Amino acid sequence: MKYIRIQGVDKKISRLFMGTGDLRKLEEPQRQMLDAYIQAGGNAFDTAHQYRGKELVLGQWLAETKLRDRLVILTKGAHHDDGSPGPRVNPQAIRKDLTESLERLGTDYVDLYALHRDDPTVAVGPIMEELNEHLQAKKIRAIGASNWSHRRIQEANDYAAARNLTGFSFSSPNLSLAKPLEARWAGAISADEQACEWHAKTQMPLLAWSAQAGGFFSGNFTPDDRSDEEMVRVYYSDDNWERHRRAAKLAEEKGVTAIQIALSYVLYQRFPTCAIIGPRNPEEFHSSIRSMNLELTPAEVDWLDLRREAVG
Repeated sequence: MKYIRIQGVDKKISRLFMGTGDLRKLEEPQRQMLDAYIQAGGNAFDTAHQYRGKELVLGQWLAETKLRDRLVILTKGAHHDDGSPGPRVNPQAIRKDLTESLERLGTDYVDLYALHRDDPTVAVGPIMEELNEHLQAKKIRAIGASNWSHRRIQEANDYAAARNLTGFSFSSPNLSLAKPLEARWAGAISADEQACEWHAKTQMPLLAWSAQAGGFFSGNFTPDDRSDEEMVRVYYSDDNWERHRRAAKLAEEKGVTAIQIALSYVLYQRFPTCAIIGPRNPEEFHSSIRSMNLELTPAEVDWLDLRREAVG
């Protein structure tokens, strides 16, 4: 396993986060997958208040295994579609969601806390003031933003710096080799070229969700098969199929799969990155481990992303 550091967290953080979006209950296949992740050196879990019971399942597993002190927990709050209707990026929603998340997880703190959505009509000041209160109370070790534009993150951090507050120390948008044509879900943000340039300049860690583009590179999709409406809507473009072709070509040269190349692409950017993965079994997890250890050169990354016509 490889690791990064995030300011505010005193533990090293594995570059592969175990997602909990499909963690519905703790049966033997799920336990085997979690055991495989821990045995491989993984220590970071991604969940959210909005994930309909996933925090409770993760909390049950934490209580059973007694591993809490060794692990890094990322949870998220203030999602628009979570309880009351409409935008919820406000101090009251943050306070409510964090309190309930801690109760569900059975812990008195989370290592990483991110706002799950943004509401650009809301001033950053009250948001940063509220998050800093929870930092001071040691309920959170580091704060970040999921699905915020890099401009809004910079605005929030400028506000914090001017007032001697702690700013965001990580971002969690979508980042993948396949570039979405439109948001996969309402309010979702993908890191575009400008955002990546900003991350390269600031070196703020990026925790990428949907790092494998919903399986676009799995071999289960072709340009002629348009039966999956969401995949067609989000990822079917000439440029993405060219990225797919290049990933398959490079995979053949390296003796791996295209989806492993796609995950490796996310992990070999010019700034610190982690990938949030959702393996369904230990075999899929070990495939992700091989992707992490499959080093790509900057030239290969640029070629995969259509920024150059040849690797050499």
